[in-house]
Amino acid sequence: MQSLTLIYIVSVIVSIIISLTVHEFMHAYTGHLLGDDTASQAGRVSFNPFDHIDPLTTIVLPIVTILIFGVPILAAKPVPFNPERLKYGDFGAAIVSAAGPLSNLALAIVGALVAQVVTAGTTVEQFLSTFIVLNVAVFIFNLIPIPPLDGSRVLYAFAPEPVRDLFNQIERFGIIIIFALVLYGGLGGVLTNLNQTVLNLLP
Repeated sequence: MQSLTLIYIVSVIVSIIISLTVHEFMHAYTGHLLGDDTASQAGRVSFNPFDHIDPLTTIVLPIVTILIFGVPILAAKPVPFNPERLKYGDFGAAIVSAAGPLSNLALAIVGALVAQVVTAGTTVEQFLSTFIVLNVAVFIFNLIPIPPLDGSRVLYAFAPEPVRDLFNQIERFGIIIIFALVLYGGLGGVLTNLNQTVLNLLP
């Protein structure tokens, strides 16, 4: 695990702010493009991080979970949307959900490309390393198919009715289930392996 230097802590905080702001913006903007103005009316089609960030779940939680698990678990304020206003119904909702984590994958790829022309060992290189790792982690974590994470909303669009009913029943307990799986079910190790696999595939 990376040592907790001041540069690392600042890099984590700045990376979180950028990655979550872009993530939530893309949810809101994609919903807007698909005909739902709910997020737009709430001021969430914005690159202002204060419109998206929750101090506890966006800043404190990932720092604590990095220390405990070596993998950041974090969340911003959920972007509101009305699936009845979206084009393509459930598939429109799946597109809105997928837009967030895919934006983090794109940020990681851009960071990896920039890192290739940055001098090794510099502060910029250290920041980019943290930025890439964190965006990959956000991408992977949000694809977990457990409500309320984005992966579950993508799966919901293609799932049979019994699976949809299950998702609806467990959504309010989803975060508790995820934490339990990370702590006791080995999910933390799975996430770490998936993160490393994606990092290995980056340019």
